[in-house]
Amino acid sequence: MSMTAIRSVAPRSPAGRAGIRAGETLTHINGHRIVDVLDYKFYSYDPRLELTLRDSEGRDRTVRLKKAEGEDLGLEFETYLMDRARSCANNCIFCFVDQMPPGMRPSLYFKDDDARLSFLMGNYLTLTNLSPREVQRIIDLRISPINISVHTTDRALRCEMLKNRRAGEGIGIMQRFARHGITMNCQIVSCPGLNDGPALSRTLRDLAEMHPAVHSVSVVPVGVTKFRAGLYPLTTYNRDTAGAVIDQVEAFAQAHHARTGTRLVWCSDEFYLLAGRELPEEGYYEEFTQLDNGVGMLTLLSREFGRALELMQPQEMEGASPFSIATGVSAAPFLEKLVARAGAVCDKIEGKVYPIVNHFFGPTITVAGLVTGGDLIAQLRGRDLGRRLLIPSSMLRAGERVFLDDVTVDDVERELGVPVTAVAQDGYELLDAICGLAAPPPEQAARREETEYYQYRQM
Repeated sequence: MSMTAIRSVAPRSPAGRAGIRAGETLTHINGHRIVDVLDYKFYSYDPRLELTLRDSEGRDRTVRLKKAEGEDLGLEFETYLMDRARSCANNCIFCFVDQMPPGMRPSLYFKDDDARLSFLMGNYLTLTNLSPREVQRIIDLRISPINISVHTTDRALRCEMLKNRRAGEGIGIMQRFARHGITMNCQIVSCPGLNDGPALSRTLRDLAEMHPAVHSVSVVPVGVTKFRAGLYPLTTYNRDTAGAVIDQVEAFAQAHHARTGTRLVWCSDEFYLLAGRELPEEGYYEEFTQLDNGVGMLTLLSREFGRALELMQPQEMEGASPFSIATGVSAAPFLEKLVARAGAVCDKIEGKVYPIVNHFFGPTITVAGLVTGGDLIAQLRGRDLGRRLLIPSSMLRAGERVFLDDVTVDDVERELGVPVTAVAQDGYELLDAICGLAAPPPEQAARREETEYYQYRQM
């Protein structure tokens, strides 16, 4: 069956009313060939459409329909992309997938580098997989913003770091995107002694020359696990070297802000935690564009938590039962401060924060999202956990109750003897969980987030 075959048609949808059937293949919209989901979303936006459909025997038919501009047709395809996801053509010296232990589920070893996932889901791509046709399509369809893993603008160094002879061409593609007004959010995985120092200075200068098309840049420290036998010898950042990167980035950001009104580049929270420095205030992060890269995430969490404390009614906090929080080593001191803030408001708040050393990947991995169920059980068994255990939802597979090592939440609850609550990266939800309150329904949480964002933009 074709990858663009229709799996289902929503009842009462524009496609359903037009008589489109599951099993048919969508080949064209208004004369434009439909190759994948980007073509589909772009060309199906108009209110008047002519769709060409092909049945399983290769016969074509034409369907005309009317709908509201931007209204979804109501079609679900055999695959989300209407095509196969494209695997990465690189062999990056810092690739985390190459540092995974053996024997894990196959999906954890798949390296994607797909421009469509960058636009639709925020994934970062290196541009090495793009054909000239695809580059032109991004420009023609104005697919924007896209997220790009830059790492360095030194073309020779980029080829060396990505282990791809075409990697240097990506900088030229970025410059072409900039000329056509394609917005780019960029990421630099910083490796000690390789692409920091003078190389980082050059990269920031080159990216600044592409501003405003280059909208934001994050600098994150390389993650190094214990599974690096036979791989490029990488070191990790320490207190001094992390501090040097922060100083370099902040100096550049300050100068750029003076010229343009935006800092353009930020270090991730992890750099500040490694350097033992206070996180910047929320105004430093402007629009928090790079939250998904851990830039300003803890500062925003603190702000939301403080606002939640102001709004929380005293009687809502009185019924809190003793609890514990398990998190990564780097964030534990930060969460201890939040628990102390809640305790200062209500003396009924009684909680402990446990930093979990990552034995599964190695102790150099300190982020919460890579803590496994096995490490939770091993390090918390026999500890005073109160009546419930809170964990960041980032520890779990999206939408499921399974950790990276395939241990389930049920396994942890059974072994530790306490219920486990997964808490989103949200200060309001964290305080609700601390107080033992049920999480708000999704629609209420969405309204609260929208209101909070609006209030932030007015400040």
